[in-house]
Amino acid sequence: MHLYRQPIVLFGIIIPTIAAALVVGIFFMMKSKMDESFENKKTTFKSYEAGRLSGFEIEAQVGRQRDHINRWKTQLSQETASAVTTNLREISEHLSSKEIQQTAFERPSGKGGFGSISAQGSSQIRIAFRGTFRTMQRAFLELETRMPQLQLQELRIDPSSNTSSLLNFQVTYNAWEN
Repeated sequence: MHLYRQPIVLFGIIIPTIAAALVVGIFFMMKSKMDESFENKKTTFKSYEAGRLSGFEIEAQVGRQRDHINRWKTQLSQETASAVTTNLREISEHLSSKEIQQTAFERPSGKGGFGSISAQGSSQIRIAFRGTFRTMQRAFLELETRMPQLQLQELRIDPSSNTSSLLNFQVTYNAWEN
């Protein structure tokens, strides 16, 4: 019996223990890799969901702005000089004719200001007025509110030689177009 003790210990205890430890180690490594993969997939899914939800939110915002986009498209498709003239006429109707007078309206050929260096279509409009400061300020505010595609390029204010309360205004706008 003494002769078989060493093979019994080797094949009955040591090798099965090593084999069991090896199997447990392999399962432990597989479990840790699965946990790592699961955490990675959870993080990826969270970022995907956040992106998807923000995409839905942006689509909803664009949907709510669709009316404004359509209005902008129609505004940009109108001929700028006639739109400015129409708006100035409507604005002047609400203001006193003693406090505001349009003295000139010209449309220089070519682009100027930011329009000359931009790929976006634009035109220039130069308008001259005679009026009080407060009335002109109100008129410019109303014009720029009605036509947000206008970008102020130059504004000159000089005292009027005829009346001390009136000023001469010369304004140049860059009008963005489609």
